[in-house]
Amino acid sequence: MRKAMGWGAAAAALLAVVAAVPAAATERGAARVSGWAEFALPFGADADVRSFAFDARSAPWSRPMPVEGGEHGSPADATGTVRVAHYFAAMDVTVRWEAQVDCLMTSPGHATVTAIVNRADDYAKNLLGTRVGFSVQDGGRGRDRVGFTWDATIDKNEAGEWGPSRIGPCLSTAAFGTVTRGDFQIRHAELTPPPSR
Repeated sequence: MRKAMGWGAAAAALLAVVAAVPAAATERGAARVSGWAEFALPFGADADVRSFAFDARSAPWSRPMPVEGGEHGSPADATGTVRVAHYFAAMDVTVRWEAQVDCLMTSPGHATVTAIVNRADDYAKNLLGTRVGFSVQDGGRGRDRVGFTWDATIDKNEAGEWGPSRIGPCLSTAAFGTVTRGDFQIRHAELTPPPSR
């Protein structure tokens, strides 16, 4: 009950803020994150090769939520796909998985994306059905950065046990990894008001 009320309050607050945004805020089109890149981590240097491929597009007010004020969804609703590949040098194995985008928020040069894992190789089956978060910084070719939530965040559950953090829509880390090859592109668009009732 407490969780449902929390979501309802958050949705109502979000609706109130977004209602003040001008209707013509998406003149250049919907927000989008696209591109493919490999990146390096600033911690745990190894010979592994990691890459993300984004095809994420905003689809505002398209995912109704079962809470008060959420019947139209959210201005950050989105669609698309994120593909992840991780080459483990020590095992000479590449693990791939894919996730369906459910939320996207942007600001100029920055984006936060969340997606729910729906396909995975055997080594990543534990991720199936979980929401993961990504952050992207588009600094121009050779200056992009990226971040992600799994393996980078942990938390305690209600029983006090440590484990992976539960990720809500459009939640992620800062973009802590440096792109070494490839390029990400972000098209920023302001969040839009809800459809008229």
